[in-house]
This record gives sequence, structure tokens and C-alpha cells, in this order.
Amino acid sequence: MKNAGIRTGAQYLEGLRDDREIWTRGARVKDVTAEPGMGGGAASLAGFLDRQHEAAYRDIVTYEDAQGIRCAISHMVPKSKADVVQRGRAFYEWATWSNGMFGRTPDYKNASVMAFAHAPGFLAQGSKGQADFVQNMTRFYDEVRLNDRVLTHTLVNPSVSHAQATSGKFDEEVALHVVKETDAGIIVKGARLLATLGPLSDEIEVFPSTLLRADDSNIPFAFAFAIPIATPGLKMICRDSYDHGKSHFDAPLSSRYEEMDAVVIFDNVLVPWERVFMYGEPNLCNQAFAQTNAVVHMAHQVACGKLAKAEFMVGVMCAIAKATGRDKDLATKGMIAEVMLMAETVRALLFSAEQQAHEDQWGNFIPLRGPLDASRNLFPKMYPRMVEILQLLGSSSLMATPTEADFSNAMAGDVEKYFQLTHMDSRDRVGLYRLAHDIAVSGFGNRQALYERFFFGPPQIMSSVYFDGYDKDSKIARVEDLLAQAQSF
Repeated sequence: MKNAGIRTGAQYLEGLRDDREIWTRGARVKDVTAEPGMGGGAASLAGFLDRQHEAAYRDIVTYEDAQGIRCAISHMVPKSKADVVQRGRAFYEWATWSNGMFGRTPDYKNASVMAFAHAPGFLAQGSKGQADFVQNMTRFYDEVRLNDRVLTHTLVNPSVSHAQATSGKFDEEVALHVVKETDAGIIVKGARLLATLGPLSDEIEVFPSTLLRADDSNIPFAFAFAIPIATPGLKMICRDSYDHGKSHFDAPLSSRYEEMDAVVIFDNVLVPWERVFMYGEPNLCNQAFAQTNAVVHMAHQVACGKLAKAEFMVGVMCAIAKATGRDKDLATKGMIAEVMLMAETVRALLFSAEQQAHEDQWGNFIPLRGPLDASRNLFPKMYPRMVEILQLLGSSSLMATPTEADFSNAMAGDVEKYFQLTHMDSRDRVGLYRLAHDIAVSGFGNRQALYERFFFGPPQIMSSVYFDGYDKDSKIARVEDLLAQAQSF
């Protein structure tokens, strides 16, 4: 294990040049860092990693551990409310670097690994297999932290039948499952979806996600492990890219923040025992995220990112209103105010969660879960509405925009004349509207909207989980008390 601490962007990019099997557009990728439609995202993430070393950001997003090694704050174990707030500040800072448009930055998975590694009592319950699960997770946490590894994860088993999926059963023809045990580890076969940032990550976590029925039929599907992306037999099939090779002017977001999603195929992949964290116990797997509080730490990172994203949407809308002179129009102000209210709602929920941080059963501090759960249930509804309002503000101008090349061809004079605004010259106006187009019209923008809708799971399941966890009894008691008083007269 190299005790290097935070990496540079160059070190990250070099680590991606291995034997990983990535497929896109019908062909195997030779080098993800140079692949059209993929390399831009890698370059942006490399730039983010470089920022960790800059004096302006270093003390915000990194910390020194007990050995004096500088690591990402997302790995820091929170032992006080102040630590929780400090982690939130780092999450928010990372998110502002892409204005929330690069959703799967490394701090997301770092938060979950930290949580699992510091809930040893939970993992110690595992009894099946030839592994010390606590030691394995502790060692993995140190590997990721000390080498600044970039992780992705994959959670969902594909299904050939909706009825089968809703019944809690998995099809061994397609779902990832254990084929057999060996002295070296477990052999797994099948597919998982969806690994966001998969091709651009160092390693992949394969954790339980959907509820497993606690019966023997689901034992082959009950596991948690992590392996390098370049592991033999691991393949990724990517969707088409939303980065079409345009300039940062023409596509300011998609040219930078294409984080790529992939279906992961495991073709009889050997997972060494030392990389297995849970195995063969469906009921234990079902409790993993909740009992370790990984879900709380991950939701904290997400809430910080959504705040940055909501603020950015407000900024784009206000910029359009100012440029067009509509910032005095009541209807325009009303639409933008609606988005401002959404942003402030996320901010308030985040503040509430951090300020009510408390010690959990493992001796670590966590934000209060309730406000974070409220935030992650509300934002999937908020963001599509934000996009709709941006479309209404931009209207046909979101499509009626020339390209950067039109400022240097025979049409340049016409473009300069006919695309100017009273408060903005033509080039700045076109740049602003191309940004709005990338958010609200482009394939990249529509993927963002879909991503937000289903980020934490189907809305009906999210709502159901929130309902089940809500303190309903105390509210019902107040109703019953009032009714009882009425009957006493």
C-alpha cells in the first residue's frame, strides 16, 4: 500500500491507462482518457483532483491524518458536530467546481466506504465464507483513502420480467450471482446496472441494493465486494456519449462533465476473499446501508451537491432575466422566485441536518437523517420543474443560437448585429443561451433530469421509505388527544 495521500490529476489519468475492458459505440476503447466523448470527463475530474493541492482549496477539501498524510476530507471520520459541518463544507466545495453537473465525484463513494469501515460491529455479524469482513473493509478503506482512489458502484440487478423483479426474485441468467466458492475467493457471473463514472473509475463497489427476500433462494445474490475496473472478466457496455466533441463555448457542460454510465458484466470474475465484505446472508445485506449509517453520510454529500446545483440554476435564470431586461417583469420574477425558494429549501434542510448532528451507535457523528431524507425526496421533483422554468424563460432562443464558428466566418457581421441584446453583446448572449440549452434542451441536460428523478431510487419507493421512517405515532397521539378532550365535555 502506497501511503501517498491525495493524487494529482496526472497520476489519476495514468491509473486509467490499464487493461480495462470498456465498450462504446460498438468498439472496445483503447484508452478512456483519449476516447472521444469520454476523455473530457476524465480531464475535468483530473482538474478537480489537482485543486486538492492548491492553497485556496487544500484546507477546505483535505485534512492531515494522524500520520501526517493529507487525504480527502470525505474520508475523515466525524467525531463531532464541527466535523460534520466541515465535511459538508468540503462536499459543497467539490460540487461548486461543476455547479452540481458532475454528479458522481469521488466524495460520494468515499462517504459510504468511511461509514462501512467505521461500523465494525455490523460487519462482524457476517459468518459465512472464508473472510474477515471487518479486516477486509478496514484495509479497503485505508487503500482508498491513502491512494486517493476514484470509486464507482453498481447496485441494481437487471431483470427479464417486471413481475419477477417486484416479487423479490432474481433471474440467474442475467442477475449477478455467486457461481461457486474457491480457496482464492468467490466466482461471480451476471450483470449489474448502472455504474455512473464506471469507465473513469479505479475500482468498483458491488453492494446490495434492492431488498433481498431473506430466504435460501437469494443467498447467491447476497454479497458486497470491491475490485479494480481492470479485473479479468469485468466488462462495461457504455451508453452513447452526450459529449459530441463541441467546444466549451458551444457545449459548456457536456464538453466538460460527461461522467458516462455503463452496464457492468461479470463473466466468471474471481473476487478474492480479502475483497469480500458481506456474503451469503440476505437479511444482513438488507440492513447494510441503514445500520452502518452509510445512507446518511451519502445523503449528506448529495444534499450539498443539490444545493450547489440549485444555486447555479438560479444564477443562469437571473443572468437571462438581466440580459433581456426582464428582471423587472412580475411574471419573470415570479418564476425565478419559485426556483429561489427551492434552493433555500434545500439549504434549510441541509443546515437543519448538520446543526442537529449527533453521535450514532458506532461512536461517529452523523447529520440528522430526517431533513436529508426530506431533501432527497423533494429534489427529484424540484429539478424537472427548474428545467421547465428555464425552458419557459429561454423559449425559442434556446434553439435559435449560432455556434462559436459563426463569429469567425462570412456571417460574423450578421451574428454580431442580430444576436446582441441591450445589456449584452452578441457573443456573450450566444454563450449564455448555449449554456441554458445544454441544461434544458440537450441530451446532456435531459440525462441530468432523468438522473435526478431516479438517483436514489424510484420515487414511489423513496416516498414509501420516508413514510415508514417518519415519526407518525407522536402526530397521531396529538389527534387522539384532541378527540379525547372533545368527548370529555
